[in-house]
Amino acid sequence: MSNPASIRPLVAQFLTVHGGLHSQDSTLRKVQANKGSWETVRAAGGPSFNSGSNSYEDRKNQEAIPIVTMRITNHKSLLVLLFILASWITFTVFQNSTKLWTVPKLPISLPHWNFIMKSCPAAPLDPAVSPTETERRIKGITEKLDQLMPPRPFTHVSSTNSATHSKATLLSPQDTYCRGDQLDVLLEVRDHLGRRKEYGGDFLRARMSSPALKAGASGKVTDFNNGTYLVSFTLFWEGRVSLSLLLILPSEGVSALWRARNQGYDRVIFTGQFANGTSHVNTDCALILNSSAELCEYLDSRDQEAFYCVKPPHIPCAALTHMHSKHKDVSYLSKQERSLFERSNVGIEMMEKFDTITVSKCNTEKTAPMKKKCKFGMASTIPSGHVWKDTWNPVSCSLAPIEMKECLRGKFIHLMGDSTICQWMEYFKSSINTLKSVDLHEFGKFQNQFAVDLDKNINIQWQKHGYPLIGSLTYSVKEIEYIARAIDRTGGEKNTIIVISVGQHFRPFPIDVFIRRALSIHDAVQHLLLRSPDTVVIIKAENIKEMHSDVERFSDFHGYIQYLAIKDIFQDLNVGIIDAWDITIAYGTNNVHPPQSVVRNQINILLNFIC
Repeated sequence: MSNPASIRPLVAQFLTVHGGLHSQDSTLRKVQANKGSWETVRAAGGPSFNSGSNSYEDRKNQEAIPIVTMRITNHKSLLVLLFILASWITFTVFQNSTKLWTVPKLPISLPHWNFIMKSCPAAPLDPAVSPTETERRIKGITEKLDQLMPPRPFTHVSSTNSATHSKATLLSPQDTYCRGDQLDVLLEVRDHLGRRKEYGGDFLRARMSSPALKAGASGKVTDFNNGTYLVSFTLFWEGRVSLSLLLILPSEGVSALWRARNQGYDRVIFTGQFANGTSHVNTDCALILNSSAELCEYLDSRDQEAFYCVKPPHIPCAALTHMHSKHKDVSYLSKQERSLFERSNVGIEMMEKFDTITVSKCNTEKTAPMKKKCKFGMASTIPSGHVWKDTWNPVSCSLAPIEMKECLRGKFIHLMGDSTICQWMEYFKSSINTLKSVDLHEFGKFQNQFAVDLDKNINIQWQKHGYPLIGSLTYSVKEIEYIARAIDRTGGEKNTIIVISVGQHFRPFPIDVFIRRALSIHDAVQHLLLRSPDTVVIIKAENIKEMHSDVERFSDFHGYIQYLAIKDIFQDLNVGIIDAWDITIAYGTNNVHPPQSVVRNQINILLNFIC
């Protein structure tokens, strides 16, 4: 607050103008008058109430009229003076209080969404982020993917691959094979008219298995882009082994799906629920809404990720509370193209005539080299490992059995993403009997979860990722946020573990939606590792899912493209990769939510990374 002395010149200036004071050297003093009132007079050249020899009564009689006049004038001046003084004090206090409020950096979490009407200007961008740079990165990754899936002519199903007419040849056949050997198969693809295909691009899946041993592994497919493929299997175990090569989609189907995927955002439509007093109002929502109606835009201004809802009349955008979705009867495939994805044309066995092979131990005097314990930064291989006796065994490193509760002592595990990583949360809760769930008072599907073991100081939480989140059952969006923002508010340190899994809910949308999300997560992780380099961050790849389930929206082809993209995006960061794609192929689950044995083995990789 200002010093009162600083007000005196203003008061003096006021009285000079309004009280007849013209002398620049005039000073102010207080004089006590009759009945204790205070008058303001000039010290020199004016009436003085305490100078001279005359009595008060004499002065009263002589100057009665001037005093009354002066009292009235000075009383008005005093009121004006007090008004100015009060105004000055109010202004000064307000100015200083503003400084007091604006200087501290308070630890307050700001809302994660900017509620913006379509007619209003967009929120200002974070100056540290360049939309142009982001768009350039998205374009670069998309162009790489485009090269993998060039357009293929399609006139009739008869011109596509035929398992009956194609030929698979076992190279260097033997009566008995040795464990550790590589077995190669040459595939020559022909169409339904027996004509040799002159280009590649088919979506094939190779797998070897021994069901009696609960053993399996993926095979490596090399495309020569001329209608021939080399399929390689590493013989990891002894016993009777079956070989499989599935034609998931012919190259014409791959080309059609890739084109169709990037054409529209409306294969899935969302319904948003807005609170309106004790009732609620539903409106359409989507990643892109082509509507002339007023829209609510839920914008992450830093990464330019947005979700839209039609604004209900007289209800604010912030009143959005719940969401659910359904599939829209729309297709960007022609009728002829859709015939490629009929059940009978998806997942055709190309090696049906192959007998099982026998693998022996051989080379008994040769011992396998000891493998190092699995850790970050180890080279990725194809295949990345194999299952034997229902246990995952990586190629490049070894997994030790880890006591889960001791490993997790003192750690905070953040599980972020879709329901496939929520399976981890359920596994932790069922495997650690001292882990107690905390009621977060949420409603509906996709409830965020939190569990603690106070004795061991174990904290595990799962939170869903931001839009798009596909679910026919209603779920709450009151607390929804993008993973990148959740990472931004995580301090991180050596006992902080973050596991991220996204992808399944992005398959029905153009690939740029997924790439943008992966890039925003990448940048958030990069910032986290700069401020807290000891933080452990792990990316869990997608699981394969049901082969014949709504191919245009959810085909594993879409998942495979995202699998390639996310590995490319995160290759420059010190993060761990759990190759759930290869693991679930090896197990042969074909289920987006694999059984507990698969989840257990995925989590065992995590435990080996952190303990």
